[in-house]
Formats: sequence, C-alpha cells, structure tokens
Amino acid sequence: MSLQNPKLLADAFSEFISASSLLESSYRELQREVGHLGLELADRNAALTRSLAVNEQMCGALQQMIDSMPCGVVVLDTAERIVTINPEGRELLQLGSAVVTTLRDVAVLGRVDLEKTAEGVAESVEQEVCTKRGGKKRWLAISHRSLSCGAPPTAAGAGKLGLQRMWILRDVTASKEAEREREAVRSAMALAGVSAILAHEIRNPLASMELFAGLLMEVPEQSSLWVSHLRAGIRLLSATVNNVLSLHGGSSAHQVQIELSACVRDGVEFVRPIAEQSGVGLSFRGEGDLKIQGNENQLRQILLNLICNAIRHTPAGGEVMVTTRGTKKEGMLRAMVDVSDTGSGISEEQLEHVFEAGFSAQGDTPGLGLAVCKRLVESHGGKIRVSSRMHCGSTFEMEFGTI
Repeated sequence: MSLQNPKLLADAFSEFISASSLLESSYRELQREVGHLGLELADRNAALTRSLAVNEQMCGALQQMIDSMPCGVVVLDTAERIVTINPEGRELLQLGSAVVTTLRDVAVLGRVDLEKTAEGVAESVEQEVCTKRGGKKRWLAISHRSLSCGAPPTAAGAGKLGLQRMWILRDVTASKEAEREREAVRSAMALAGVSAILAHEIRNPLASMELFAGLLMEVPEQSSLWVSHLRAGIRLLSATVNNVLSLHGGSSAHQVQIELSACVRDGVEFVRPIAEQSGVGLSFRGEGDLKIQGNENQLRQILLNLICNAIRHTPAGGEVMVTTRGTKKEGMLRAMVDVSDTGSGISEEQLEHVFEAGFSAQGDTPGLGLAVCKRLVESHGGKIRVSSRMHCGSTFEMEFGTI
C-alpha cells in the first residue's frame, strides 16, 4: 500500500500538470480573443465617432438649409413642442426673437393659428390666411404634413418616436396683388369689349331710327311704314343691350309656370317688325298644351336672338318658321321649340362653334346672340341643338322639361 501511494500521487500530479497546461493554453486563447475584441471595439468606436461627426455635419448642413429657405418652416415633435422654426418662419409669423415652444405661443404672439388652418384640410393642401403688418394686409399660404421619424410604424418603440408634424409658410402677398391687378385689367378689357360691342351694334340701328324719324316728319302719309321701321330698330337695340346684360350678368331670373305656346307666340309677334323690315316671312304654329318652368322675358330673349339670326341669314322673300310641339322621350313628355329658316345655312366647320361667345360666321356681329341663347336655355334645364345644310337653311331645336 505504501508503494502504491507514490504512484497515485504521481498520476495525480501528472493530471494536474496536464490540466494546468490546458488552462494556460485556454487563458492565452482567451487573451488573444480579448485582444481581438478590444481592437474590434476600438474600430467600432472610431466608426461610431466618425458617424456621429458626419451626422452632426449633416444636421448642421440641414439646419443651414432650413434656415436659408425662402419659406417659413415650423416642426413639432410628438409632444407638440416646437423643435425647429427657421428665421423666415419667425419673420412671417412676426415672432421676432420671442421664445415659442408650442403652437399656442405662435397663435398668441404671431396671431396666426396654425392648428386651426389644418382642421379638416388634407396634407400638403395650402390654406390662405390674411394677416396685417404695419397696417397693410399680408397673405400667407400655409400647408402642413406629417414626417415619419425614427423606427417604422410597426416597430417597437415607434409610438415613442412616432410622427412629427411640419408647417410650411409662404408669403403670397405679391401674387395676390398681381392677381388683383390682372383682374382689374381683365375687368377693364371686358368693359372696353362691352363698350365696343354696344358702339358697334347700336350705331347702325340708331342711324336708321334717325332716318326714319326724319321721314316720319317729312312724309306723314307713310307714317305706319316708318313707325314699323322705328319699332324694329328699337327692338334690335333692346336685343343688343339684353344680350350684353345676359352674357356678363351673373344673376338668375325668377322662374314660374309658363304656357309655352302663348309665350312663344308673343315672342314671334315682338320680332315681326324686324322680319317685315327685312322682307322675310315669319310664321308660327303651336301644338299642344305645353307648360314649363321658366322666365318669360328670358324665353322671349332666346326667340328674339334666334329669329334675328335667322332673318340675318335669310334673303328677302325667304321664310322663318317657329313651331312648338310635344314629344315623348323615355316615357316623359318633352316640350320642343323649333326655329327654322330657308337661308344660306351653316358650314360643318362652323356648326361646332356657333354657340361660342365672340364667334361670328361672317364677322359682321359680335357673336353674342347664340351664346346667350345656349346659356339661357341651359338655365331652364333645357338643351339647344342646331342642324343645317348649306344654301338650304338651318333649324335650331330647343328641348325643355314639362310640368
């Protein structure tokens, strides 16, 4: 037993030496790993330092860009605190160097409620707000939008990083003033155009009326003829003035129930002196008891324009026919009014333009009559169409709903 103990001790010591060697080797390996990790950590720290420096440079450059922008910028964080407001924004909101942390501060100091401008308005849609500065009006165009910051909306913590909001402000005072100036110029040009139309259209009837008035005094035995011509001239003047008022006026006339055939018959008789003066026959045929919702004065104006247009393009001895009739369309009774003539007709190229204001087939009229007709017919909920053949005449057809 005494001989075996040294052997056991030697074996144990040998195992201890082996374990020590293994532990020493593992320690050296661990030291190498720690060295590698230290180097990697140093590299990463250096990279992070460089990244932070780049981010700071980018943030600085971005802030410089925002500060130099010609529009105002106001940015809020998720706690509704102002994190950025550039100098132009301060100038537009008249904040000066005052400390503002919330939109309420802006509303109190700058008297512009940005939150209110965003209510019920889609993002990026501009709202115009009028403010005053130095006793003068200033117009601001204000829009807002959401900014996605930090983590994606589905990521953890997105609720904390969330969305920021941004307002963009532009001074549009100059463009508003320019628009007012352009509108004033347009109004002046429209007034000049109306004046030119009136001067052109009124001059000839007035000259004729003066001539007939003189003849009435000199040749009293033909007074009925000269009076008829005077009536025609007066009604042409009335048509011109009413056309200008109808085309440039924005008011809608009161509509009541009208017996269509009786109204059209009255309109035809009103125009008859003009037809007689031109040597053109004028006839009327009314069919059915048709009632529509409308305005008698406007309907007479339509007929006056259509019949005068037909007379103008129909040579002496020709005919202008006016008819009213009822027709069924899709199970409903519709009231139709036709004005036909045996005149020169309208070319296919001109047909699509006849209802445009200012268009005149021969260039001898201001081109208001048919445009006024279309506008008035549509104000009655109706439709107007034209068909024509060269040298065979034209037909203007109006369609109205009945009651």
